[in-house]
Amino acid sequence: MTADGKTRYDKIIELLSNRQPDLTVFMDEVHKPHNLAAIVRTADAVGIGHAHAVFPEGVRFSSHHTSSGSKRWVTTHKHPDLKTGIAEVKSQGMQVLAAHFSDKAVDFRSIDYTKPTCLLLGSELVGVSEEAAELADEHVIIPMVGMVQSLNVSVAGALIMYEAQRQRAEANMYGELKVPQEEVDYILFNALHPTIKKYCDKHNIRYPQLDDRGNIDDPEWDQLRRKI
Repeated sequence: MTADGKTRYDKIIELLSNRQPDLTVFMDEVHKPHNLAAIVRTADAVGIGHAHAVFPEGVRFSSHHTSSGSKRWVTTHKHPDLKTGIAEVKSQGMQVLAAHFSDKAVDFRSIDYTKPTCLLLGSELVGVSEEAAELADEHVIIPMVGMVQSLNVSVAGALIMYEAQRQRAEANMYGELKVPQEEVDYILFNALHPTIKKYCDKHNIRYPQLDDRGNIDDPEWDQLRRKI
């Protein structure tokens, strides 16, 4: 049982029921570990299960970079270059929004985030690159009235992602399981049976099937295991 009285199975199903497969964030050469961690943590908090990134040379995103285990629940897809990565998210029908100050930039709150959306965030040093700005469908800005005219990339990302979450919550887009069943099964198995997962990976055998409560129910797999 978890602290709120739910089983771990129920908690994971609840998490997956709030996942938004058509909402993502793309980190373009964000390189500071604490910013990467903060962006992924916010992504998890608003229901993003898959993030995308192009990392600067020499930068690796390791599990110790992300607090509270959010990296376990958000898969970060690494792309060789920006054009390839953006092409992939656009192939999923997503509008690409670059957090970028330009002549065509609009207030981030004026965007319809109930549409399939990818938020593109640039590096700490130069922000969104010219290439990224050209690849984006729209540019969004966060209005500021102080002397400082830019926010930390993870803070800016959090503000925009939470606007997306607000709009989607008002549109009742949370609470319905939209994640593909294959992904649901994999996440459940990985979370509920990590030791058996390691065993299967070590011996190169398939994962056992689970029943509707996440328990192993696969006589054929039991026979397969006994042969090893």
